[in-house]
Amino acid sequence: MCPNPTIRIVFLADTHLGFDYPLRPRVERRRRGQDFFDNFQRVLDHAVRSKADLLVHGGDLFFRKRVPKRIIDLAHGALFEFAAKGIPVIVVPGNHERSELPVSLYLSHPNIHVFVEPKTEVFDIGGVRVAVSGFPFERYDVRERFTSVVAATRWEKTAAEIRLLCFHQVVEGARVGPSNYTFRRGSDVIRLDEIPDGLLAVLAGHIHRRQILRQKVRGTPNNHRHEASRKKTSGTPVIYPGSTERTSFAEKDEPKGFFDLSFRKSAGGEWILDDLEFVPLPTRPMVDLYLDGRIGPADLVPFFQSEIARIDPNAIVRLRCTGQLGGDVKRKLSGRLLRGVFPDTMNYQLSRDLYRPQTG
Repeated sequence: MCPNPTIRIVFLADTHLGFDYPLRPRVERRRRGQDFFDNFQRVLDHAVRSKADLLVHGGDLFFRKRVPKRIIDLAHGALFEFAAKGIPVIVVPGNHERSELPVSLYLSHPNIHVFVEPKTEVFDIGGVRVAVSGFPFERYDVRERFTSVVAATRWEKTAAEIRLLCFHQVVEGARVGPSNYTFRRGSDVIRLDEIPDGLLAVLAGHIHRRQILRQKVRGTPNNHRHEASRKKTSGTPVIYPGSTERTSFAEKDEPKGFFDLSFRKSAGGEWILDDLEFVPLPTRPMVDLYLDGRIGPADLVPFFQSEIARIDPNAIVRLRCTGQLGGDVKRKLSGRLLRGVFPDTMNYQLSRDLYRPQTG
């Protein structure tokens, strides 16, 4: 073993596999489902190529609990092939899976560890004991039960040089959406000051925006500091990698990716989180296209042709409206018309405001 080893962990979450991936689509058009699988595979390929020691998935592997067997096989099969390369995998089931993954023989690989209950897994990596504790998504009153759920993992009773906690929950101070909504209270919000000491990091899924939270230490406020300043702060970091793809227009301006974490021994002989690199993944642009409420039925096709020419050909477009559309326009604004004007490379969707009831 080298005198100053480094332990590397690739951490991702919220892949939502199966989203917009119909196996028997009634209409042939571009779907977003393959984008989600492609980014998932990019993370696995990165972990293999960079010789990671461990891969951790923070939950919501799938976009819902019941998914077709074909989707299950694609996702679990990819994990099986990855695990067969010798890198252990941890998956903490999330809320979209209702706290458990679908049954699959692929999950029987000895390098795949699914947290179906609170527990701790220990890995010997180059002579260094790395303990990852965690639990599946807690649906009921995790705010009051958090301490007891963490204790049930028996993390404190496990001898290890590196201790990590992984879960799929909301932690106080997390921010989401274009308005920067901040979670403060609620039965589903974990208090930041209840994150136990003795952990080098908390690896968290559920929040789709990349961010790092820290406890208040010596007057330092809770913050969302840039990774470059992380060594200047104290407290156990709660690390959200965010989702690997944009699942809604609320995320349209957010970068997507995963984290590459490196741990090493400090000069004092203690293990520390030495480096935390966010690795971006490719995402298609999301664009809002506004129809003027004064537009007439005969203007629709020319309008779309003109506007679409200005947009990235691989964009995901949301149709919105300023004002209110007339009934004759709404009737003409059909799927058939949209398929005729949008190129095959684009996705499009209709916003609710297109169908606001008329007033006055």
